[in-house]
Amino acid sequence: MIRIGIDLGGTKIEAIALDDTGQTLLRERVATPREYRASLDALQTLVTGIERRLGSEATVGISMPGAVSLGTGLIKNANSTWLNGQPFVADLSARLDRPVRAANDANCFALSEAIDGAAAGSAVVFGVILGTGVGGGIVVDGRCLTGRNAIAGEWGHNALPRIETEDLPLPPCYCGRSGCIETYLSGPAMGADHRAPGGDAIDAAGIAARAAAGDRSAQATLERYARRLAKALASVVNLLDPDVIVLGGGVSNIDALYALVPPLMAAHVFSDTVTTPIVKNVHDDSSGVRGAAWLWPQEPATKR
Repeated sequence: MIRIGIDLGGTKIEAIALDDTGQTLLRERVATPREYRASLDALQTLVTGIERRLGSEATVGISMPGAVSLGTGLIKNANSTWLNGQPFVADLSARLDRPVRAANDANCFALSEAIDGAAAGSAVVFGVILGTGVGGGIVVDGRCLTGRNAIAGEWGHNALPRIETEDLPLPPCYCGRSGCIETYLSGPAMGADHRAPGGDAIDAAGIAARAAAGDRSAQATLERYARRLAKALASVVNLLDPDVIVLGGGVSNIDALYALVPPLMAAHVFSDTVTTPIVKNVHDDSSGVRGAAWLWPQEPATKR
């Protein structure tokens, strides 16, 4: 059985074909057309081209921004705004003449790492994306947990718990609220926090490098970030108690966090012992596209 996974990003579309063992058969990338019908055209061309080269029909899974509304079947909450309000999954299924599965990119990240990545073999996985924004996905027994409202795992727009003086004033969020986890834990948020007390304009990677070199200001920024990440993840552990937490996105490349956060998290978890591992992803930028392929774990799609 061949699985095609597609990562539909705002600037690029990446497609991958996997065999049953998870080995990559081929990979392709094209620019994302910033228009709905043109996006469907590009996806159809990618799938048919891959199948022609491999000589076999495949299942198709899509990793995408936003989510499919369970009420209407239309796309919602996508930062690729030309998808919002469109029957994307139904339209692509009709073009390919078979069922297509789609999931939020954070869900696909979590699924990829749960199937054959950093959390392989774990029953309950919480996947975290710490990048331009903050996202999350939940996988239980090898399947994405979507939720009644199709927002399971979206912890980035919960409020940062246990606000302290160093967390004030509450930063405004694009969602219209203030103090969202995303406003503290995204990569840009770390940079903004470093600038606030008079630091210079550097990104999260630069802050981490300076901290490792002994810069006290950068170390203070990184420690504030670790305290906030620990509080935010503790609330997830109290609610979900996952077997493992996998970090992804650009901020996940800061190695110091894996030593700093676990002991800080324990103080906020309602348990006498806290052994939840926090680990770095294995598949890096390929997690989304691989997770999309694994949206079809067993039975193949059949033409209608």
